[in-house]
Amino acid sequence: MAKLAGDIKKVVLAYSGGLDTSVIIPWLKENYNNPEVIAVSADVGQGNELDGLERRAKASGASKLIVADLTDEVVDEVIIPSMMADAKYESYLLGTAFTRPIIARKLVEVARAEGADAICHGCTGKGNDQVRFEVAIKRFAPELKIIAPWREWDIQSRDQEIDYAEAHNIPLKVSREDSYSKDKNIWHLSHEGLDLEDPSKAPKYDVPGFLELSVTPEQAPDKATTITIDFKKGRPVALDGKKMKASDIIRALNKVGGANGIGTIDIIENRMVGMKDRGVYETPGGTILYRAHEQLEMLTLDADTLHEKQKLSIDFASLVYGGKWFSPLREALSAFVEKTQEHVTGTVKLKLYKGNIIPMGTISPESLYNEDLATFQESDFDQGDADGFIDLYALPTVAEGMRERGELAKKEK
Repeated sequence: MAKLAGDIKKVVLAYSGGLDTSVIIPWLKENYNNPEVIAVSADVGQGNELDGLERRAKASGASKLIVADLTDEVVDEVIIPSMMADAKYESYLLGTAFTRPIIARKLVEVARAEGADAICHGCTGKGNDQVRFEVAIKRFAPELKIIAPWREWDIQSRDQEIDYAEAHNIPLKVSREDSYSKDKNIWHLSHEGLDLEDPSKAPKYDVPGFLELSVTPEQAPDKATTITIDFKKGRPVALDGKKMKASDIIRALNKVGGANGIGTIDIIENRMVGMKDRGVYETPGGTILYRAHEQLEMLTLDADTLHEKQKLSIDFASLVYGGKWFSPLREALSAFVEKTQEHVTGTVKLKLYKGNIIPMGTISPESLYNEDLATFQESDFDQGDADGFIDLYALPTVAEGMRERGELAKKEK
C-alpha cells in the first residue's frame, strides 16, 4: 500500500546536481511535510560533473550526499553485454538507458539501508527515464513509494524551474540561454532541448562547448590514427596491445575517437511515451567498439548464427531502451549472445580519420575464413559442384514459373 505524504519521513533522491534534482529537494520539503532527503549520486563516469555535489546538495536542503561508484558495474554488466549483442535502438547506442537499471538497483539498496519510505527521481513525464527507473525499482522494492515531482508539481518548463531555484536561493550551474538537457556517462553525452527542438535547424557543432567528448570532422587532425583492439570471447581485453579493463578501454577510445571526430549523431527517435524526440549524441569510444566487434564477428560467426543474432539485436535493444534489463527475456537473449561469442576472439585493426572508421585488417585464431576456398586463383574447390546445388536451390522457383505458365496443370491432366 502506498504511503501518504504525511507518512513519509525519509526520501532517497536520485541526485545529479542538475537543475531538476536541485529544485526537487526544497520542493519535497515543502510538499511532503519536511522529510529528510538523502541525495544519492551515481558515479557512472561523468567526470568533473561530480565536483562540488555535496556542497550543492546540502545547500539545497539534503541531509547528506552518498556517491556510489557504479562505473565498472554499468560497463561490465550492461554495456559490454549489449555491445556483444550489437544492440542499437534506431542507431542510438543506448548511452542513457545503459546506466538506469544499475542506478535504480543502488537507490533501492540505499533506501533499505537508510530505512527510507520513498525513492524520488527528477525524470519528466514525457521521457523514457521515468519508465527505466521505476520498472527497475519495482523489480527490487515494489513496496517503496516512488515520487516523481514532474508528474505532480505545477512547474511546466525549465524557465519556471530556474525561477523556483532563484526564489529558494538554490545554487545552479546552468543559465536560461544554454540549459540543454544533458546526460553524461563513461559511454556517451546526450544533448536535447533549446534549438534542437526544431528539426530544421542544424546543431551548433561549431559553438565552443557544445561538443564535449568529440570534435567535428573539420576540426579533426589531417593525419589518421591507427589502433588495434583485442577481443576474447566477444569482450574487449586490450587496446594497442596493452591489456586493460573494459572501462579503461572505453575511456581511451573516447579520447582517441573524439579527437578524430568519431561518433557524433543527430537523430530523431521514437520515445516510449509515443512522441518523437530529437537528440545529438556523442559516443566516440562506443562507436569504435561496436564497429570493431562487428568486424570480428564477420570473420568468426557462421551465417545462420550471425543472421539470427542480427535479428535478435533489435529485440535486445528494445528491452534495454524500454527499461527491461532485469527481465527474463533479456536474460535469455544474453544467454544466446554469450553462446555466440565462444569463438569471437581476435584482433581488429582500424584507422580513424575525420569521422570515419576504416577497417585495416582482422586476425583471429577462430576464423572461419578459408582462403583456399575463397580465392580467385587455382584451388581445390570443384566449381562444377555448383550445378547440382543451383538445380536444387532453384526448384521452388522453377515450380512457381511452371504454375504461372500453366505447365503444372497440363502435366496433371
